[in-house]
Amino acid sequence: MTFTRRWLLGALVAGAATPALADAPLTSPRPPRRGFAEPPPDAGSLVAKAALGGAVAYVVADAATGQILEAHNAALRLPPASTAKAITALYGLETLGPDFRFVTRILATGPVTNGIVQGDLVLSGSGDPTLSTDALGDMAARLAAAGVRGVTGRYIADAGALPSVPLIDPEQPSHVGYNPALSGLNLNFNRVHFEWKRAAKGWSVTMDARAERFVPQVAMARMEVVTRDLPIYTYAGDQGSDSWTVASSALGKAGSRWLPVRHPETYTAEVFQTLAKAQGITLPAAQVVRVRPEGKSLVEWQSDPLREILRDMLKFSTNMTAEAVGLTASRAPSLAQSAAAMSAWANRRFGLSTEFHDHSGLSGGSLVSAGDMVRALLAAEREGLGLRPILKRSEVAADRGKKRAGPPVAVAAKTGTLNFVSALVGIASPGDGRELVFAICCADRTRRAALPLEARERPQGGPEWLARARALQRALIARWATLPA
Repeated sequence: MTFTRRWLLGALVAGAATPALADAPLTSPRPPRRGFAEPPPDAGSLVAKAALGGAVAYVVADAATGQILEAHNAALRLPPASTAKAITALYGLETLGPDFRFVTRILATGPVTNGIVQGDLVLSGSGDPTLSTDALGDMAARLAAAGVRGVTGRYIADAGALPSVPLIDPEQPSHVGYNPALSGLNLNFNRVHFEWKRAAKGWSVTMDARAERFVPQVAMARMEVVTRDLPIYTYAGDQGSDSWTVASSALGKAGSRWLPVRHPETYTAEVFQTLAKAQGITLPAAQVVRVRPEGKSLVEWQSDPLREILRDMLKFSTNMTAEAVGLTASRAPSLAQSAAAMSAWANRRFGLSTEFHDHSGLSGGSLVSAGDMVRALLAAEREGLGLRPILKRSEVAADRGKKRAGPPVAVAAKTGTLNFVSALVGIASPGDGRELVFAICCADRTRRAALPLEARERPQGGPEWLARARALQRALIARWATLPA
């Protein structure tokens, strides 16, 4: 599974032609200067050429001195989109520590006698956003290896480590996999795999919790194919289950997609029950609780260290990871309060004026200025807070002018994309010993606000606008590589 948003990076190459002369000149012409570099276009012309509408804001500063080299609308607060995850990463690293690990446990409230737990068996989560079906399968195998075959009491799913969040952003379409629910028990980034194939009559439909080694079927998420054109998907949730319908006209012969899970604790508990059964362990239907019972730990599963989790979060831009890390760091009782706590931390810690509505940047209501983003990144560089090593690395073609291209600019950065919002923040290394900290945000908020809900997954004109915004970002970085030291 790949969740990256890749840049299309290319060199800007141009040439010039000289017309041939029919007659020899009376005097010898001065030979042209070889390798002369025309000055790059000014930033204003680059912005005008992009024709994005709305607002463009950017700031670039020397990482060593903090001196602002170029800026436009530096104090204008715009939606940061997924570049908010850079602040979330700093928040998690400082609050939890780079070596923090999430731990998922299987507890027994009584002794194990002849393979039977004399009491309840508890699947207890810590909010791990990276827990997978494969991890649950290994936990079930370890539980079986410990001799457990059943329970006399209940099978409990403890989801109280994090608040229950039904979805990250209510302004997003209900069926998009990047807008799932969260709880103290999460699985597969809280997404279920929906697959369909044309059958003799209608379609054959499956819902499963697949990973690399295990593909258990799921009953708590159900899909019905309905004869209609629109809407493509509808959702209804009831008593810990997710009920979907899909328009038959949208399916074709075969296909699949990931859908969000709205009851992640029920989903995780059911998948573990299925995997345990495959190991010869019989468990009753799960009961979800938010207060963990006391018990002895039989099996534990640890996540990777936080720095590695954050590296993947920044690379693949996984919204659920950002929200789980932010909620774990704040220990707030709701997502809104957690986002406010991170805002207060960032504003106090770096002297900013941010306003976050979540930790992933999925909400268009979050607001950060380019100047504030650069200020936070400069502090991270100066204090060695560990952000740069986990940023995604790429290269941007450096243009020294129409007649000579420079070496590519190494970039460690985070992208951010919403409908008619494109942002980029990070550190650029032109190759001359300098390091440049920058933030760029392009946003047409009026055009974004006018989108009806059903058009928000693939808005008309959105891909073309995004391509122009990213081209502008590359052109600005190429220009900044030519600025004098």
